[in-house]
Amino acid sequence: MTFRIHRLVLLLPCLVMPALAQESPIPTADARAVFAQAELLCDADGGRLWGASLCGPIMLVDPKTRRIVASHADAKGALGKLDDVFVGQLPPDALAANTAVEWSGTRWTQMLWPLPEEEGKRATLIAHEMFHRLQPALPIAAAKGGENPHLDTLEGRYLLQLEWRALAMALQADNRAARRDAAADALAFRAERYRRFPDAAQDEAALEINEGLAEYSGVMIGNATPEARLEAALHDLRSHVGDASFVRSFAYATGPAYGMLLDEFAEGWRTQLGTTPTDLGSRLRDSARIEVAAGEARLAAAAARYDGATLRDVETRREQQRLAQLERNQARFIKGPVLTLDLQHMSVQFNPSNLQSLDGLGTVYPTMRVTDDWGRLEVEDGAVMRSDWKAVILAAPDVSGPEPRGPGWKLTLKPGWTLVPGPRAGDFMLKAPGS
Repeated sequence: MTFRIHRLVLLLPCLVMPALAQESPIPTADARAVFAQAELLCDADGGRLWGASLCGPIMLVDPKTRRIVASHADAKGALGKLDDVFVGQLPPDALAANTAVEWSGTRWTQMLWPLPEEEGKRATLIAHEMFHRLQPALPIAAAKGGENPHLDTLEGRYLLQLEWRALAMALQADNRAARRDAAADALAFRAERYRRFPDAAQDEAALEINEGLAEYSGVMIGNATPEARLEAALHDLRSHVGDASFVRSFAYATGPAYGMLLDEFAEGWRTQLGTTPTDLGSRLRDSARIEVAAGEARLAAAAARYDGATLRDVETRREQQRLAQLERNQARFIKGPVLTLDLQHMSVQFNPSNLQSLDGLGTVYPTMRVTDDWGRLEVEDGAVMRSDWKAVILAAPDVSGPEPRGPGWKLTLKPGWTLVPGPRAGDFMLKAPGS
């Protein structure tokens, strides 16, 4: 049967490939336009920003059907050629997200369909994700950390948003002295955050080097003029204010702002990232020799310049809601019975803007999709990713049906995998085949 099917594909390519295209929710003409836009962005940059071209294979994926339209063939031949593009199906256990992925022997820039309609936002996204594909090959020191639980607290959120406001003022300043003064305010708010939360500098640097540099690249390469880049950077600083959580999204705002300030005050900074990892703010402070204000009175005066009193009132009300949600999560994932899924070869999708830290245990992800050796997990109402990324914790399951389910989640296990009682009464854990 397999042999006959393969012969049919080989003998009738004109019938099979148009059928694949017809099934795809991604119009091939629109996909070609994305690939052409990406090539134009690469050509315009010419490798100047990072010393290497961002061009490479691009895969567009419809998240509902997991249909693919790609710019290049994959190394293992999973995709079929349709005119000048390649089409196929992303397997259930493969990652689907705006990111860089290794799939079917090829490293891809992967983007979920549809892309933003507005040209500037679409170009920024394309360049951002192309940077991620290239990033491992660049001499940029990796940093460990990135949980950023302090950015879910009242003081962490308050100081971060003051920093964002000061960065916006710095970018919009009409002279170098005013820009330097506003940058000094931003660095003062950051320094106070690091003083209050000793792990903040390392945690923030990890995400800023990853997502912050990617978004900076998106802004710089995806926008052709200084005016458009400024507007894109300001949009990033403003658009994340409404995020339910900043723990995984803050660097999308700070990365472009600090990158553009470093371009002015610290020429050549991009070539110096292969040394010890450090956050972009510290690089700006040291390179530009900016004096950072310290002391309660000076910080209070700086906060007043950015309407800190109103911001604190807003964040105080938000903190009350956060504590109520925290109590619910403690009851579900710490005090109550749970299912623990150990992770071996995990891929995960999640929304970075709505996370909540949980008492040193890890981070609560309201929605996520995880695949691993044991199968597939789909979460719609909360799961905890442990801080070491070695396990996912769920509220205890109902094991009476054919597939394990729990409140707001569904688990599809591969043959041979089962759930067995855990160490506490009511807890469950995975049992591998033959173990």
